[in-house]
Amino acid sequence: MLLVCIALGVFGCTKKESDESAEPPAPTAVVDPTTAGSMSGTVKLDGTPPVFKPIDMSAEAACVQANPSAVVPPIVVTGAHGALANVVVYVKSGLGSYRFDTPSTPVALDQKGCMYEPRILAVMTSQPFEVHNEDQTIHNVHPMPRVNRPWNKSEPIGDPPIDANFTKPELAIPIACNIHPWMRAYMFVFAHPYFAITPKSGAFELKGLPPGTYVIEAWQERFGTQDQTVTLGPKESKTLDFVFHSPPSH
Repeated sequence: MLLVCIALGVFGCTKKESDESAEPPAPTAVVDPTTAGSMSGTVKLDGTPPVFKPIDMSAEAACVQANPSAVVPPIVVTGAHGALANVVVYVKSGLGSYRFDTPSTPVALDQKGCMYEPRILAVMTSQPFEVHNEDQTIHNVHPMPRVNRPWNKSEPIGDPPIDANFTKPELAIPIACNIHPWMRAYMFVFAHPYFAITPKSGAFELKGLPPGTYVIEAWQERFGTQDQTVTLGPKESKTLDFVFHSPPSH
C-alpha cells in the first residue's frame, strides 16, 4: 500500500508540474464592431516643465555638424495650455480573451541628428519594426528588454534598415546607442491595438473597444504612470483626462 501511495504521489506531482508549465490556450474571442465604443481625452501637465541641459555632442564631429543649434533631451515635451506629448495611453487590463490581428505595416525608428526619432514608439507583438540611419556616422542600436530577447546591432552609414520584432508584450523597453550615450528611445509592445501616443496637443483616442470595464493607464517618461478605471457600454464613447504634476523647482 505504501508503494502505491508513493507512486500516486509522484504521478500527481508530475502531472501538476506539467499542467503549470503548459502554455495557456490562444484567445479566440473576436470583437463585435457593432457594439464597440471608444475612449478619448487629453493629457496635461500641471506646473512648470523641468529644464534640461543641452546635450554635449562635442566628441562626435558628425553629430555637431548635424545640429547647428543646441539639442535638449526631449524627456518632457509640452504644447499649448500645458498639453503633454509622448505619453502612452493604453488598456492595462480588462480585455479578457479577445484575439487581434498583427499589423503588417512596420513601425520605424529613425536615427537623425544623432537622436532617436520618435522618442516613444509602440508596436503590437510580432509587428515589423525598422531602424533607419540617416546620419553620416555609424550608430549602434541596443534594445534592452527584460522579457523579450535583447539584441545589439551596428548600423553603418548607408546600410539598409535593421529589421526586427518583439514577440511578447512588454512596456517601456529602453533603446540605447552604445556609441552615442545620450541617444535614448522607449518601445512599448502590446498584445492588443488599444494604445495611443500623445502628440503636442496632448490628445488621444482608443477606438473599437468592446463593452467592458477597463483599467486605462497613462505612462510618461519623467512622471511615471496614472490609472483610471472606466466602464464602457455598447457603442458608448467616453472622455477621460489625465493630469501629471510637475514639482516646483528649487
